[in-house]
Amino acid sequence: MAENTLLQKLEGLEIKFKEISTLITDPAVIADMKRFVKLNKEYSDLERIMKTKKEYETALKNIAEAKEILQTEDDPDMREMAKAELDELEPKLPEMEEAIKLMLIPSDPEDGKNAIVEIRGGTGGDEAAIFAGDLFKMYSKYCESKGWSVSVSSFTEGTAGGFKEIIFNVSGDGVYGTLKYESGVHRVQRVPETETQGRVHTSAATVAVLPEADEFDVEIQEGLIKWDTFRSGGAGGQNVNKVESGVRLRYPWKNPNTGVVEEILIECTETRDQPKNKERALSRLRTKIYDQEHQKYMDDIASRRKTMVSTGDRSAKIRTYNYPQGRVTDHRIGLTLYNLAAIVGGDIQGIIDQLIIAENAERLKESEM
Repeated sequence: MAENTLLQKLEGLEIKFKEISTLITDPAVIADMKRFVKLNKEYSDLERIMKTKKEYETALKNIAEAKEILQTEDDPDMREMAKAELDELEPKLPEMEEAIKLMLIPSDPEDGKNAIVEIRGGTGGDEAAIFAGDLFKMYSKYCESKGWSVSVSSFTEGTAGGFKEIIFNVSGDGVYGTLKYESGVHRVQRVPETETQGRVHTSAATVAVLPEADEFDVEIQEGLIKWDTFRSGGAGGQNVNKVESGVRLRYPWKNPNTGVVEEILIECTETRDQPKNKERALSRLRTKIYDQEHQKYMDDIASRRKTMVSTGDRSAKIRTYNYPQGRVTDHRIGLTLYNLAAIVGGDIQGIIDQLIIAENAERLKESEM
């Protein structure tokens, strides 16, 4: 891309940035909370681009001045300083331009949201449930390293350990934009704890990462919700078992893709406080509706994008954890690492970084920038 074309695009965004800066101070806009939240997010994204624009323009100006000094100045000290500045700035210019090009490509509006993660044991019986438990531990440790908060909404334990299913919320900065790369089928190859002959088995678990719907994303008619309460089972002491703190909601929802009215059923037993469980069940209801209503949008992205990095296809086999060889392979980008113990211990940032690089390269290619 020609330098002046890049600057032209940035100038256009600066005009938009100034317009939004004015709008978010308008009382009429502030009164429309849904619009205000959306504009604030846009303002935050553009502010970051404007900061990079300023740095880029400063670099271009300093390079131009240094070149002029080399052409017009005879003073050796001045020339040496100008040459040193050129040697420092010119190699940085392509990196700055690449960063700007990525910023100019519209990002997924969901990236900054919190996430709801669902892990389910797949093929493999008891071993699949144990593996689902291992994946939950892996994500819990990773989230802890990022300073993110994890709260379990519901779970069903496996008969030999682990979980047949576990659903949890992750809150923090840019959670969905990072964890979305984990959606898909994860396979494990190892000798199960339940295996007496020492044979290696292959089991699987599915991971679905959903953007948590904001209150303003989905309109729910709360009068249509049917609530039930029940006693929670599992660990948690006498109160959890004797008090009806668990909540179950049923909500009739018309599927926009089929036109059929479906009943959504959600249970939440996370806390001993019934109102808190109700609040979390409502959050899951919003997310479930939001996710299904946006599936067409996700399918459209998947059909246009050939990469399997983050299409949201939850049936795709994305990663294999091979214990005998200490190997982890991400099949989407052909990445193989031999540090399985560290990865299952929560050190997955290196894999996610490589997936982001691969997707960014694909996005740049698609945009023809």
